[in-house]
Amino acid sequence: MSHVIENKKKLVSRIRRIKGQLEAVERSLEADADCFAVLQTLSACRGGLNGLMGELVEGHITEHVMQNARSPKSSQDKAALELIKVMKTYWK
Repeated sequence: MSHVIENKKKLVSRIRRIKGQLEAVERSLEADADCFAVLQTLSACRGGLNGLMGELVEGHITEHVMQNARSPKSSQDKAALELIKVMKTYWK
């Protein structure tokens, strides 16, 4: 079973939170809110999208690229884990 299907409920929940944050940005702009408040909310949206993207990419690598994610021994599996670690740092 695909990692996306297994985590479907969790992923959809994250998307709905991001959607709510984007709607908050829209409402703030329509209400002529303070620039800082709009930027702060937009930053939260970006963080949410980055987190979602990171989770999906990590799942893709562990499910479709690595040969043995539970007990990585090959150089390819170890390199994949290093890539995941670098990506998590980058997206924070």
